[in-house]
Amino acid sequence: MANLNESLQDLMTLDGALCAAVVDYNSGMLLGSVGSGVDLELAAAGNTEVVRAKIKTMKLLGLNDSIEDILITLGKQYHILRPAEKINGIFIYYVLDTGRANLALARRKVADVESKMAM
Repeated sequence: MANLNESLQDLMTLDGALCAAVVDYNSGMLLGSVGSGVDLELAAAGNTEVVRAKIKTMKLLGLNDSIEDILITLGKQYHILRPAEKINGIFIYYVLDTGRANLALARRKVADVESKMAM
């Protein structure tokens, strides 16, 4: 199992990676981060609301399922939010440059890193 810093550094090896973070979605607090291009403190708080809203909506709809990832596509960036399966209450936030990143590879990378992550 990889520790938090190793996990974040692994995400940055993918072409087009701008920054990454691990966030506690109960508090909105940033637990660790790497890279630049986005105010990660602000992004952690704002994206916590996105994750919470999706979890709440799934419960209201009676969906017996889990979130694999949430993808937000902007003109110049991909933002991937991936709740950790093994560590309750946290998610990985991953930002990539759309001009350089391969979205399929990015989704695989964040899933792989999440599966190996230990806190």
